[in-house]
Amino acid sequence: MSRIFWFWNMELKINRTFLTLLLVVCLSLNVLSIAQPGGRSPEYEQVQQSLASGWNTWNMHSVLSHVLLPEGLTINLSFEENTGTSDKYLRYALIGTNQENGCSIKPGPHTGDGSYTELQLSWRTVNVRVQSATTEEGDLVLLITPLNTAQNPPVLVAETGIIRDRSGHVEYDNNSIKAVFSDTTINIFYAGEPFQNPNIPVISPFLAMTINSPVGISTGKRRTTGEISVIIERQRQTYEMRVSGYGDLADVYAAMQTVMGWNTIYDPQNNRVLTSVSRTRTGEGGALFRWDTFFAAYLAALDNRNLAYANVREIMNEITEKGFIPNMSRGNGRASMDRSLPPIGSITVWDIYRKYQEKWFLQELFEDLFAWNRWWDIYRNYDGLLCWGSNPYEDTRNETVQGTTQAAAMESGLDNSPMYENIPYNDTLQMMELWDVGLNSLYIADCNALAEIAKVLERDSEAKELLNRASKYTKNMERLWDKESGLYLNVRTDSLIADKRLSPTHFYPFLAKVPSEKQAQTMIDDHLYNKDEFWGDWVLPSIPRNDSTSAGKDNLRGPILAPLNFLVYLGLRNYDLPQVRKDLSEKAKQLLLKEWQANGYVCENYNAVTGECTDTIDNDRYYTWGGLLGLIVMIEDGYFDRMGK
Repeated sequence: MSRIFWFWNMELKINRTFLTLLLVVCLSLNVLSIAQPGGRSPEYEQVQQSLASGWNTWNMHSVLSHVLLPEGLTINLSFEENTGTSDKYLRYALIGTNQENGCSIKPGPHTGDGSYTELQLSWRTVNVRVQSATTEEGDLVLLITPLNTAQNPPVLVAETGIIRDRSGHVEYDNNSIKAVFSDTTINIFYAGEPFQNPNIPVISPFLAMTINSPVGISTGKRRTTGEISVIIERQRQTYEMRVSGYGDLADVYAAMQTVMGWNTIYDPQNNRVLTSVSRTRTGEGGALFRWDTFFAAYLAALDNRNLAYANVREIMNEITEKGFIPNMSRGNGRASMDRSLPPIGSITVWDIYRKYQEKWFLQELFEDLFAWNRWWDIYRNYDGLLCWGSNPYEDTRNETVQGTTQAAAMESGLDNSPMYENIPYNDTLQMMELWDVGLNSLYIADCNALAEIAKVLERDSEAKELLNRASKYTKNMERLWDKESGLYLNVRTDSLIADKRLSPTHFYPFLAKVPSEKQAQTMIDDHLYNKDEFWGDWVLPSIPRNDSTSAGKDNLRGPILAPLNFLVYLGLRNYDLPQVRKDLSEKAKQLLLKEWQANGYVCENYNAVTGECTDTIDNDRYYTWGGLLGLIVMIEDGYFDRMGK
């Protein structure tokens, strides 16, 4: 077997027909022992138990729900319009979308541990501020304050229940609700004017109050609205003090903290806490989307070690028998079995380890990361460089689009990028006919980061293998350097012609440390700072400004995506380019704060001309990876390295 792979990786000019046949032979053989997905280690079990504890907005379906873990007691805030002519009922609400029910949420602060949260809700005649806080005893208090006056004040309905797979029950008990568990009893009280209406559409025990003035809910013991307000204010001030510790970057930290807080959920089906890309995209039980979960781990690592660990471990738990991480994994067990996602796992793990220095974290992940690294070299290697691909899978319930250029493009995370228009798909190789600069750069960076991990774990043979692989791909990347353009370009594998269509992925070679200092300076002067291409008031657009498709409103046809900026910034750190890093950091800060300060939004993508949230159909106004713009600033100013050590 080893001779086959030795021959495959030889730098020989072999004709395409022979390489195609050779790949088919290799893929038909069971030549690699892949690590199987494992259970939780004691260390990771402790991480999840620590996260899944206390009151928080764990319910993926509504930001108005507060859940106590591990018991599973739920208090779901609902609203009845109560106009006399229309008694519309709002049970669930999410952030960042124009929901069919017409509800608008402006998110406010949300600490990672749920000790303080705040939002404003506007729905029909209802306009309220909702605040929550926890006490030292572990109680929850909620304060709902009307922000307008109404002839017929709306009604707050606090529905109660127990989430799935938890034993216990709730019952009425003398103008309160009692939640009974095997080892404890928790009482829930109201503070306000009770509202009696037998027609409220609720089948579980609930507390209802007219919102003609501030009203409250408390657990543990009965409290007045005044007492609840004192607790709320104390926790709000604690939050403000923490934020103010970031000085001039207080607003940047607040934006990052808030989007992470509201988008972190509990998935009861898999008994795990993780950060979703967005609650509107969570879907079927805590779906893990593409490379987003690794980015969420990066964001959490600023000051939430356990959540950073959880996000990485949960996406790595999805590794398949073949050894790759699926492009998408749903909580109901379905996954993209034909394609993977960009290889940023080892980069993420290595940076988190360098901050927290816990060796068990590397031991927990190494085998899966190593298997995934080998998978790329076997299944996406064409003549020494990588291409995006899609290996059709018989169960089409997972993904209906397989074995096409579009499916291969989806592996890149840049699904509808113009870079992949009109690129043929090779049915035999099961790959796009394109050597991709971004993919090969990320893969080299993955090899280098994983080699460092192997050294820490004293896995010398694996470290040597990884460094050899990085060296081979680094050498082969020179095929993609275009002297005329002063840039590494994608190259068609069927014609060996360079493709001139660009994106920020053409700066990923910085991550792989492939360009020389001279080449790097050329790339920056001629392209990064070129206002006709990538520079401007708002950067970096997903395609050059002078590209014919840049006027489009699709996600990757002009708008700015935070992950592309983030990966380019990480690459710049490998070079002595302090001013370039500073410039990109300042641009990222301005872009994040524009929508955050105006509307409380952290966007999936931004308009490259106005800097506002785009009005595209697929743009979410509260998307986790938008916080990466803030992380650029935190890294540049040294906070990422300092916090948590």
